[in-house]
Amino acid sequence: MEETKIGPIQMLRGPNKGKYPHCHSLYIEGAGVLIDPASDRERLVRLREEEGVRMIWLTHWHEDHLMHWDLFSDVPLWIGRLDAPPLLDMETFLDWYNMDRPTNLHLRDMWRSILKEQFHYMPRTPDRLLDDGEMIDLNGIRVKVIHSPGHTPGHLAFWFPDHEIVFLGDYDLTPFGPWYGDRHSSINQTLASAEILRNLPASTWFTCHETGIFYGDTQALWDRYLAVIDRREERLLEYLGSPRTMEDIIGQWIVYGKPREPKDYFIFGERSIMDKHLERLKGHRKIYQDGAYYCIR
Repeated sequence: MEETKIGPIQMLRGPNKGKYPHCHSLYIEGAGVLIDPASDRERLVRLREEEGVRMIWLTHWHEDHLMHWDLFSDVPLWIGRLDAPPLLDMETFLDWYNMDRPTNLHLRDMWRSILKEQFHYMPRTPDRLLDDGEMIDLNGIRVKVIHSPGHTPGHLAFWFPDHEIVFLGDYDLTPFGPWYGDRHSSINQTLASAEILRNLPASTWFTCHETGIFYGDTQALWDRYLAVIDRREERLLEYLGSPRTMEDIIGQWIVYGKPREPKDYFIFGERSIMDKHLERLKGHRKIYQDGAYYCIR
């Protein structure tokens, strides 16, 4: 599997182009720091045996970024301060996905099994909580912690100023656009974080999914990525020309474009994203809710 290395910083690509449920990992040679251990499992086993892993860092709490952390259960774990709670307890993990809401309760038992069996979830107490602006020295390799909430409340990006590299985590610059469907996600925070990240002085941009590496001027990519938010909102507002229920809105498949399988999973995702847009539009006083119906003002 293709790997990219710039100085001591190496991208370990996940299967299927790092698409969910996998992601690309970043390894910092010499320091033995592995960020987001959810790429190829066999490669991570070899990494531990041949090169050594002394710390695990997570960009955020999602399951597709910790899938193989069971290989490193004896290694110190670091994560952003605001993303620690779901690691401590599976029920909190599920709550942060809104699986305590009546519309999602039918998924909860299934996801308990998936988290244990596929993602090797185990409650863990982080050994260190990372804060915005910290400059960490890893055997002479400087890395700055960039708190970038929106996708999750404690999402972190990592900037390596001496190598002009930024690891963007799940601000992945894919055509799908940003994800902001969790309980503590925020469209407005996503936009604010993107403005900070896109303006960092860098020549190489690593991300966790799909293409995974970009060089040089990425402004056009950021514009395309963030424009997805406006397109989703424009389509939603157009559809709300007549009063609609959430079930009506989900049936338009504004996020995913068409029905997909497994159906329950994609309905969950569609509902999660549309709920954030409806919340935002109500906050901007563009729509109001009348019982089960959403209406244009």
